Amino acid sequence: MADYPEHWRGFSYMGRHRYSLTFCTFERNPYFELAESVAIALEQILRAGNQHEFEIPAYCFMRDHVHLLVEGTREDADLKAFLKGAKQYSGFYFKQKTRNNLWQRYGYERALRQHEDTRSVIKYIIENPVRARLVTAPLDYPFWGSGRYSRDELLEHAYSAAEPAKAGPHDR
Repeated sequence: MADYPEHWRGFSYMGRHRYSLTFCTFERNPYFELAESVAIALEQILRAGNQHEFEIPAYCFMRDHVHLLVEGTREDADLKAFLKGAKQYSGFYFKQKTRNNLWQRYGYERALRQHEDTRSVIKYIIENPVRARLVTAPLDYPFWGSGRYSRDELLEHAYSAAEPAKAGPHDR
């Protein structure tokens, strides 16, 4: 049995799919309490997204992990390549600055089905600091946002009416 989360059998992780991702810091160190650490990681995650054809509609850096909603923008968008690049680039620059390892070896990914509402995932991501009782409202927390939307647009998107359900071939 593997000591890491298994990928979804029969799913290629290629194309215009949406994924909910979580990466934890090495030994759950609270690196993301510092704006400088968040900035290093975010810049490199966005770089990997651009390089591997992924947009980042939402992210939230908690003290020892990050939540991401990512979406492939082309049929050749490769999630596995994005994951490798995002963690490798951010880990490299973080280690150069701090001499510390940034990430645990494995993260968690969940491919969203066609019928799943993107807005509910965005809402879940940006409400993490509220659920953790770090703040009373999402806007009070500085380390969430989007590579696509302003913070105000992201809030409006998350709290607007739900998207219509879309049935697709990958529904399981």
